[in-house]
Amino acid sequence: MALPLMPKATAVWLVDNTTLTFDQIADFTGMHELEIQAIADGEVAIGIVGVDPTSNRQLTTEEIKRCEDKPNQSLKISKTDIPRPKARSRGSRYTPVSKRQDRPDAISWLLRHHPDLADAQISRLLGTTKPTINSIRDRSHWNMANIKPQNPVTLGLCNEADLEKALVLAERRAMKAGTLKPKPVVEPEPDPVPVKPAAPEITAENLFRSEGTTT
Repeated sequence: MALPLMPKATAVWLVDNTTLTFDQIADFTGMHELEIQAIADGEVAIGIVGVDPTSNRQLTTEEIKRCEDKPNQSLKISKTDIPRPKARSRGSRYTPVSKRQDRPDAISWLLRHHPDLADAQISRLLGTTKPTINSIRDRSHWNMANIKPQNPVTLGLCNEADLEKALVLAERRAMKAGTLKPKPVVEPEPDPVPVKPAAPEITAENLFRSEGTTT
């Protein structure tokens, strides 16, 4: 069975945004059911941004709804024309000419979602240069107005395994240096306070009426 482009990031999104069972998500992503449960418990995949499989046409909303209604059914991946990154040998990363125009979008996405990544890590992942990274960070890039942050894995510029490895290394380095940026904690909304009905206005008419009922 074909697996989604970014299995773990897809699993994160499905856990957060659907009512699919752990078994259904595990079957679709090729992961173990216990690993899916660990994602739901916040024990693994920390810092990984979920990827919506409907946005890259690997799943349809109708297919997700079908399996949510029938927990014994399995998700079926849709055919997609999104290129899959190929394994590469050791050495400097070569980016095809047709993909080089996508690198600024990928750099912008990494800077926004994973600020703990070092410039050297981004350079290795995308085959780019530090001056280019800095120009996008400080918004001085010549084409800044047209740069739209996009996941580099979805663009085919790197694979999920390389990205996840870089994130783990960046997190360890940040924790050691004491600069790890904590994830925002979403506080639950307090229960609404019941509103007591307003007391009736005291007027001479109401006062006489109440006296009349007691006599």
